[in-house]
Amino acid sequence: MTSAAEMPASSGSMFTSHITAKDTHQSDPLKKATGVYVTVHGHFYQPPRENPYLDAIERQPSAAPFHDWNERIHWECYRPNAFARILNDRGEVMGIVNNYEYFSFNIGPTLMSWLERHDLEVYQRILEADAKSAQRLHGHGNAIAQVYNHIIMPLANERDKYTQIRWGKEDFKSRFGRDPEGMWLAETGVDYATLEALVAEGIRFIILAPSQALRCRPLPTKDDPNPEWHEVGGSQIDPTRPYRCYLKPTLSTSASALSSIQEGSGGTDYSRPYIDIFFYDGPISRDMGFSDVVYNSNHFAGRIGSAVRGDHRPAQLISVATDGETFGHHKKGTEKTLAYAFINEFPQHGWTVTNFAHYLSLNSPAWEAEIKSVTAWSCAHGVDRWQDDCGCGGEGGVWHQKWRRPLRNALNWLRDRLTEVYEECGKQLLSDPWQARDEYIQVMRDRSPANVSRFLTRHQTHKLTAAEQVDALRLLEMQRHALLMFTSCGWFFEELSRPEGTQILRYAARALELAGDVAGVQLEKGFLKRLGLAPSNVDDFKHGGEIYRQLVLTAQVGFKQVAAHYAITSLFSNHKPAETRNFLSTDTASKNPHPYQKRVYCYTANELDYQLQRMGSLTLVVGHLKLVSEITWESEHLVFAVLHLGGWDFHCCIQQFTGRRDYSQLKEKLFGALQQASAANSILVMTQLFGEETFSLQNLFAEERHRIMRLISQETLTRLDQLYTQAYRENYGVLMAFHRDGLVVPQELQVAAEIALGYRCMTMLRSLEQDIAEPQLCWNHIVELEAIATEAKHLRCRLNIPEGKQMLEQLIVRSLWQLLHDANGSFHADIQLLDRLIDVGYQLNLGISLERSQELYFSCLHSQILPLCLTTLANEEDSNQCRQLLKLGQKLAVDVSAILNKFG
Repeated sequence: MTSAAEMPASSGSMFTSHITAKDTHQSDPLKKATGVYVTVHGHFYQPPRENPYLDAIERQPSAAPFHDWNERIHWECYRPNAFARILNDRGEVMGIVNNYEYFSFNIGPTLMSWLERHDLEVYQRILEADAKSAQRLHGHGNAIAQVYNHIIMPLANERDKYTQIRWGKEDFKSRFGRDPEGMWLAETGVDYATLEALVAEGIRFIILAPSQALRCRPLPTKDDPNPEWHEVGGSQIDPTRPYRCYLKPTLSTSASALSSIQEGSGGTDYSRPYIDIFFYDGPISRDMGFSDVVYNSNHFAGRIGSAVRGDHRPAQLISVATDGETFGHHKKGTEKTLAYAFINEFPQHGWTVTNFAHYLSLNSPAWEAEIKSVTAWSCAHGVDRWQDDCGCGGEGGVWHQKWRRPLRNALNWLRDRLTEVYEECGKQLLSDPWQARDEYIQVMRDRSPANVSRFLTRHQTHKLTAAEQVDALRLLEMQRHALLMFTSCGWFFEELSRPEGTQILRYAARALELAGDVAGVQLEKGFLKRLGLAPSNVDDFKHGGEIYRQLVLTAQVGFKQVAAHYAITSLFSNHKPAETRNFLSTDTASKNPHPYQKRVYCYTANELDYQLQRMGSLTLVVGHLKLVSEITWESEHLVFAVLHLGGWDFHCCIQQFTGRRDYSQLKEKLFGALQQASAANSILVMTQLFGEETFSLQNLFAEERHRIMRLISQETLTRLDQLYTQAYRENYGVLMAFHRDGLVVPQELQVAAEIALGYRCMTMLRSLEQDIAEPQLCWNHIVELEAIATEAKHLRCRLNIPEGKQMLEQLIVRSLWQLLHDANGSFHADIQLLDRLIDVGYQLNLGISLERSQELYFSCLHSQILPLCLTTLANEEDSNQCRQLLKLGQKLAVDVSAILNKFG
């Protein structure tokens, strides 16, 4: 990685010797095509991972210590690129660059939805980056759209092609506030039918791999009406220029629909529909993904420079493209390389950082190209990676992919059956079912009741009843899942039972279920029969049908599971009034005219009645619940009963609500059985009233199950912490003796010391968090933390407390924000407290990260801190305050040395 201290003294380059300083000064390359332009395109995408029944990603243990892979890659890639550091030779921050301001990029709509939900700051940085790039590049922003959920477009039917493009366009426009000029095709999968759909939808350009070009030639002119074609099928196409690709005459795109993006010139027939294509530089793009060239910005610039053509053409574009996750996730820290290249290395060479849309506005194609019939960038066999056993993506030849074709066939069969259901049922509710599907993206972006009602009103054939509204939404969700089940990732790897394959089968299962709910059709048997022809590489599964039974059906969620989840977790929630802990105590919420409401993933739970009684170690809860799906608006009234026998043992039953009298009698019998203080008798009565089906802690959704497991374990863990602390105190002298004499400490004693000190540290950090607004108490807590750090160092203890690390990082950010934005007249005390907090974080050796604090400080450095310093040099008191602020910057590893030197 190149630092600013390593900047070359000369800005000249052997690669750009033909571009003189005079040329650069005479014209503005942002307004007129002149010189060398560089575009680095990042395809940012994650497969959708949400549970189709919950609309949320469940914990993925393989992504530990993060919750799931989206979160892990976010912290390794998406966020670092929004705040990319430029470091000096001391590792201090000289600049923070939003790489998205300089990238050409597309971000998958499903990933953007996740970012919007989980890190609004980064999401806004991405939107701002596009707006700033548009300002810099005369209205052409860096972002381009993507086909919605990464379907391989040549394998999609015509209707699905158009929906994917329309959803991608609408999602893009709703976020970036403008129409997209270009669109990224999943795996750059393309054929002429796909081009036709793109042109019809107003997309101006796409990006392809050089291997996807077939032949090219200069555009015909009056002087040369029939120029010679050049065969470039072996990736020989020149990627430094854009190409115009005309649709085949047999395709049906209406010329009238394309008039806004056509032109005439020189008597040449330009009436045929076309789209412009950029072919990225293949060798450099491969090097970015598979060599170490992106670990050093100087090497990266050299590799870019090697592609510059020395033929004195007025302008040329060096464009590269790769997965955006390369920068930070696959290759750690390379977002810094890019940041330095964008704002230092490339400009030093006299190159202009641009995007495809801007370059196209300056340099309209002078060449045309034809593409191969059906191709993609990650398969040497066209698009067989997503339909055949072609060998691409195999496990080193050990595992076959014979399952791919039967999987594709099964899903195609299901899509066609679902189409019949949609058209037959949809025409009774929706004036144009397929237009409604295309516009359903508006609901997917905003599921508020008001927005959904407006959508249904626009598309209904008549005023829909509540039941008909539910059916309309079920049909549209059926179609959404029918599209999601074709997400390319399901075929990409070596085995169907991987998470990606299982995920698309879960979408299929949800679509099947919705079809049954609306039309009563049972398609699962036929689907399973076809999946049975997809052989698995894993003996335990045998074939796709067994994968479906073991990994898909077992993960299905219905209203009863949601109600059981609510019922069991209610024992650990805080919404009910405090209990009177008598031998027999009762809490009742039935008189509340406004039922308690809680969101359970994508369901709204309205608690209409709730009663809890305790008898010794037994706790019984009985309640009446109305559950409403926020997605399909379907609802159910359910009755639940939970018997907690203590510890991990829960016995939960669910049934339909059949009326107030039945419900009252049920409560009376259950609480009557509880008074006998017999768990066996209570369970017997529950079975008589509810039947054999029961739910336990294991049936809870993973997130809440883990939370309750921690709560139940907390008492035991606290008791163990106290025992370890006692053992540590009693053997402190022995421990010190072992360390003093250089002997290996018995494992039991060392573990006791680490647990005891970790417990003490967490107790103190919680106190510090609670008392952060009380300076004197804070100082006392910090002194105690410093003592713990000293003790841990002497005993060579490693404090393994991730929660404490996160807590301390947040306390530092919070204190810094208070100092910079909400001064309360105690500047010196506040900055000293913050200084000690940072010190104690390092002393405790918790591995704290100060990145968020760095970003906060750096954002204020030029807007607040420097102006203050420049205007207060004459005032000793203010100068001292500035000096303290600058020294704080040093502690945060921000380069403020030049400014600090002015203050002596």
